[in-house]
Amino acid sequence: MYHDSDEFDEEDFNDFQRESDKVYELPVMKKAMEIATLVRTICDLIDEENEMLAYTKYEILGFARTIGAKIAGAEGGDLYDIRMECATFIRRAAHDLYISIHSLQMQGFEHTEYFLMVRKMIDEFRLLFIDWVAGFDKTNYIADRWGLFNPPGVSVPEDTDEYKDNWRPDFFEEEEEE
Repeated sequence: MYHDSDEFDEEDFNDFQRESDKVYELPVMKKAMEIATLVRTICDLIDEENEMLAYTKYEILGFARTIGAKIAGAEGGDLYDIRMECATFIRRAAHDLYISIHSLQMQGFEHTEYFLMVRKMIDEFRLLFIDWVAGFDKTNYIADRWGLFNPPGVSVPEDTDEYKDNWRPDFFEEEEEE
C-alpha cells in the first residue's frame, strides 16, 4: 500500500482502482448513478432561455451529483463519524431533489411528469440507503466533539477543545531548505 515515502507505482494504482470499483458495485451507488442519469436526461429538456428554470436545472443537477459523490466520500472515509456526516449530505440532497418538482412546476417546466420517475427512484434509493447506513462499522470512529455523528452510546468527550491537539503554531512558518 502507498506510504508518503514510497513512490506511487502501478501496484498502488491497481489497489486504488480495485477499491474504487467496489464503491461503484454498491447497490446504493448504482441507484445514485441511475438517478443522476435520469436527472441529466430530464434537465436536457429545460429551456435555458428561462433564467429561473436554468438556475433550477443546475441546482437539481448539483443535488443529483452530490448523492454519488458523498457515497464515494463515505466509503473512502471509512470512519463512522465521517460516513454519517456524508450520509447527512446525501439525505439532504435526495430530499431537495425529491421536492424540486415543485420549483419546476412553479416556473412553468412542461415535462414535470418525467420528474415523478425521479421521485420513484429516490423512494427506491431511500431503502438501499437505510441498509447501507445500517452497515456502517460503529466501532471505527473518532469521537465527534459536537456530538452529532457519534455512534449510539458514545458521548461527547469532556475536553471539547477540538483544535488544541491539532494546533501547530509553526504551521505558517516556512520550512528550512536542506
